[in-house]
Amino acid sequence: MRRGYWVTFYRSVSNPTALAEYAALAGPAIQAGGGRFLARDIAAKVFEGGLQQRVVIIEFESVESALRTYQSSAYQTALKRLKGAAERDVRIMEGI
Repeated sequence: MRRGYWVTFYRSVSNPTALAEYAALAGPAIQAGGGRFLARDIAAKVFEGGLQQRVVIIEFESVESALRTYQSSAYQTALKRLKGAAERDVRIMEGI
């Protein structure tokens, strides 16, 4: 079975306090779902029209595990803390 990857790009953060509250709840919810953080920072360098933005990459055993975690009540509770505080693009994809 191929691993699943949850990739988040933060376009903007308007409320860093809400982001910190979200992270305090989201991290444990993601780890409880089997997620392992691989990268979590602003890009060191961007090329080809890329944006200098915060990126988070999380690895799961499968796409299904990532989807279950995103849809879990624990993660959805965390996500409510982020509402209106950040503009993001979240993608869940299968590894090769």
